[in-house]
Amino acid sequence: MAIQDKNFRLMSIAQFLKSKPKGANFKEILKHLEELYHKESFSKDLASSQKTFNRDMDLLLELGIEIKFKRSTMTYQIINDSFSENSQTIFDNLLLVNAYKQAENNSEIMIFEKRQASGLHNLEGLIFAIKNSKVLSFNYTKHWEGVTTKRVVEPYALKEFKNRWYLLANEVDGKDFFLKTFGLDRISELQIPSKTFKKQETDIDALFKNSFGIISTLGKKPETIVLSFDYEQGKFVKSLPFHHSQKVLIDNNSEYRIELTLAPTYDFYQELLTHIGRMKIISPNNVKAEFADLINSAIEI
Repeated sequence: MAIQDKNFRLMSIAQFLKSKPKGANFKEILKHLEELYHKESFSKDLASSQKTFNRDMDLLLELGIEIKFKRSTMTYQIINDSFSENSQTIFDNLLLVNAYKQAENNSEIMIFEKRQASGLHNLEGLIFAIKNSKVLSFNYTKHWEGVTTKRVVEPYALKEFKNRWYLLANEVDGKDFFLKTFGLDRISELQIPSKTFKKQETDIDALFKNSFGIISTLGKKPETIVLSFDYEQGKFVKSLPFHHSQKVLIDNNSEYRIELTLAPTYDFYQELLTHIGRMKIISPNNVKAEFADLINSAIEI
């Protein structure tokens, strides 16, 4: 089975069982997969044996989806769905690929954003370097300076933000260990020599726990920020939350009010600007002042 077919199979099983709170028996699951085979032209072993399905359950468990067999009803049910955000993103992208396949590559049916960030061609090399602790060298151009400099770094992770990918890495010539962010669209002449490095223990998630975006706020005290949106704009904020800390305070026909716990950065204020006119900052006052300064600087004559 091709990797893409197998991924779609896993995605389809998970989606099907999520739609069946009381579970489904093996024949129902098999029928669903067979229908997909005819509809999507997958390989013939897509909907084959019980043995294959048992292997699928093990793979889904690695993604945080636990499926158990209930002998009393002879059904399979999802009993623990701690599906990670990363896994959901991968599945979502697979859904897009599948949808585009159904559209028969017709750009008039599915219209993609034409403004795409570059640099994804380096993903494979960067992942190899991260997994094998390989020192990297590349040319890097900062947008605001326009000057290209040679960088030698120890790569640790890749992070996505708003359809752009960033490399988190420690510069070799730095005095202290510090993970900087490098936009993949600004990296050129990537080289992966044979030199390796010893990774330091670091909590990548902690770097961005209180952040919105790509700017690390490690060591900065998070603030409690309350935002109010009108009813219509609240629908968008509800469907795509600002931050993992988001809590709903008010949700009615006139207002959608949320509370966030984060350290505000330029990325955060940029996001607030996209809601201007339909959003109010309730508290705290220092966030109000910083946001007002940003707006005033943009309209100064």
